[in-house]
Amino acid sequence: MIEARHLRVLRAVARTGSFSAAARELGCTQPAISQQMKALEKSVDTPLVVRSGRGMQLSEAGRVLLKHATGILAGLSAAEEEIAAIAGLRAGRVRLVSFPTASSTLVPPAVARLRDSHPGVRVSLVEAEPPESLAMLRGGECEVALAFRYPQAPGSASAPAPAPAHGTPREARAEANLEAQQLSAGVDWSDLVVTPLLDDPLVGLLPSGHRLAGRGGPVELAELAGEQWIAGCPQCRGHLVELCAGAGFEPRIDFATDDYPAVVGLVAAGLGVAVLPGLALESVRPDGVAPVAVHAASGAPAVRQVVALTLPDLAEVPAVALMLERLAGAAGGR
Repeated sequence: MIEARHLRVLRAVARTGSFSAAARELGCTQPAISQQMKALEKSVDTPLVVRSGRGMQLSEAGRVLLKHATGILAGLSAAEEEIAAIAGLRAGRVRLVSFPTASSTLVPPAVARLRDSHPGVRVSLVEAEPPESLAMLRGGECEVALAFRYPQAPGSASAPAPAPAHGTPREARAEANLEAQQLSAGVDWSDLVVTPLLDDPLVGLLPSGHRLAGRGGPVELAELAGEQWIAGCPQCRGHLVELCAGAGFEPRIDFATDDYPAVVGLVAAGLGVAVLPGLALESVRPDGVAPVAVHAASGAPAVRQVVALTLPDLAEVPAVALMLERLAGAAGGR
């Protein structure tokens, strides 16, 4: 095997014309140069230098190897410099995947702080909800994924396999709710490095004229058992079903949309009530609705856990570690 250190010796010998001069240039002894040249000649199985008088010159094979060695050593030097830049955060790349409410609240200050301190690190962003974002992370399409999950509601059980629908609206709605509940429960991060960011409180949205709108305190989910509901993404819908099950009822979900302004508009029009993450409310104008704190059956505030995820090997990459640190800082500064 040809080693880079042997190629450097060959280049020095060709440039200086002797083993002793090459030793002085490389800062080592003449015997060490001689041993490395012998090792190189043994690896290629042919003489590389020819002695002539007091000096030496390269053989034909030596000249061919030197020609290639020049490019190889230049490439290695460039690679070492690029790697040093990445390790020293003078360069690097982080591809982020985030769900929309984090994209508009947590990502901007985190990326801005990273660019201020390390402008050579490039950050890109695409949006995807979990579990799609987790599949992108595991598939090598990003280095960091922002995701969320809901703790299982007290009093709710793991959902059994859905029974076939029998055609009635109530049965079809129950099957859809059950499938959404299974999606909410099926979150496995055991193979990932998890950086907790924040517990995002869930906020109830009531029409401004609703009987509970002016209470001034938290609303228990059980108090909304008879309402029509507006649900969000499938995972959010699944958690809503779990929360309501823990409070002793099944929600009647008449509208489902992951467009938060649409949710606000539907609630403002008096078409139902909704529960939205607190981060979502920062991105929309809650005109015509009354936001209220929502408590689960346990009496504790309902929340979702927002995290940043990466793979174990990626967590050791300096730019990725810095991005995780900046995201945690942005969340902690709220």
